[in-house]
Amino acid sequence: MTDPAHSRHAPQDLSVRDFHLGRQPILDRNQALFGYQLLFRDAQGGNAYGNVNVGAALSATAAVIAHAGQLGLDKAIGDAQAFIDVDSAVIDGDMFAFLPREKLVLALEDTAHAGAPLFERMAELADHGFRFALGGVREATSRLERLLPLVDFVKIDTREMTAPALLQVTAHVKRAGKLLVAEKVETRPIYDSCRELGFDYFQGYYFARPALISGRKLTPSQLALLELMTLVSSDAENIEIERAVKRDVTLALNLLRLVNTPAVGMRQRIDSVSQALIVLGRRQLQRWLQIMLYADAGERGHSASPLLMLATTRGRLLELLAKRLRPSQRNVADVAFTVGIMSLMDALFGIPMREIVMQIPVIDEVAAALTHRSGFFGELLRLAESIEQMEGGEDLVTPSLKQLAIANDEPVEFEVAAFAWSETVVRYAI
Repeated sequence: MTDPAHSRHAPQDLSVRDFHLGRQPILDRNQALFGYQLLFRDAQGGNAYGNVNVGAALSATAAVIAHAGQLGLDKAIGDAQAFIDVDSAVIDGDMFAFLPREKLVLALEDTAHAGAPLFERMAELADHGFRFALGGVREATSRLERLLPLVDFVKIDTREMTAPALLQVTAHVKRAGKLLVAEKVETRPIYDSCRELGFDYFQGYYFARPALISGRKLTPSQLALLELMTLVSSDAENIEIERAVKRDVTLALNLLRLVNTPAVGMRQRIDSVSQALIVLGRRQLQRWLQIMLYADAGERGHSASPLLMLATTRGRLLELLAKRLRPSQRNVADVAFTVGIMSLMDALFGIPMREIVMQIPVIDEVAAALTHRSGFFGELLRLAESIEQMEGGEDLVTPSLKQLAIANDEPVEFEVAAFAWSETVVRYAI
């Protein structure tokens, strides 16, 4: 039988580099990473898919898919699932045919035209392994009844519904055996309430919003890592640092595993702590200790810690941007990486950032970037945070790019490189 995804034609001559790539995590009930919602904004700062014009929607979706195809979907999502917004016109084409369908979920809004041709096309694609998510659901309708048998996921924005309507719809969807995805989950209370309602997956950055806890105690391994980071950043002798590492056998083993990842780029295997100190140097060692803080917090027996993935991606993105902007300054990239990865430590520890920079030795530029988003590194951090935002971020990306004198089409290359680097690190860190 001929694959129906190969029988249609996609729009031609689309400008792939006119869009920025964004991704928002989708987590399971254990807060482990399940997938990403992929978002493509136009270079002028708008949400490319948000335009109701079919041609614009087709162009935006084609740009999303073209980026994924050119750069490799694995680089953008790793082992996770990719949710991509589509409409009936996109589904009728074949632009997504070359993407791995075992990793792809086509997300269709409930407001899309749901006539017989769409149902037939979805059924045809489902028979060939494509999966669908249905969004924009606010009530149980006859259209929902016709679409439910064709979809695997139902995405619901809980903020847009009254409590009775939400209870009715979620119960209806669960009875149909479909998986529920809560959208726009930005705080822990929203996550908790959605979890109680029986949602299976949660889309948003609630895990990166710090819940500040007075008197919170760090784990012994976190305390050991912080002590070691202080030694590394000070003038302590190598032998003193080596002894501190060896006092914690698990820490030593994890450090050696991490510094032997392909992400480090060493040609020779590092077999001892003393060798790691010599080969890596203190700046690189400090980097891997920072990563280990997140790895320790996320080690719950699941596939990946979203906070670890976000922190390593952000650190790498800032590093690449700093290299691009100040190539002649040797240490600027290392400082940028530190700013990126430390920028989520308030979420990691549940402690205000101003207290963190008092406890962990950092230079004034790093402290200013972390606490006030000021200075060169603060601008880099604001740009990274704007790119990560699914809503509202597009209004901040372009001004930040202009402030840093970066071309509109450059960040996507750095983003994908940061995604790929983070995926490599996380595979070894957990």
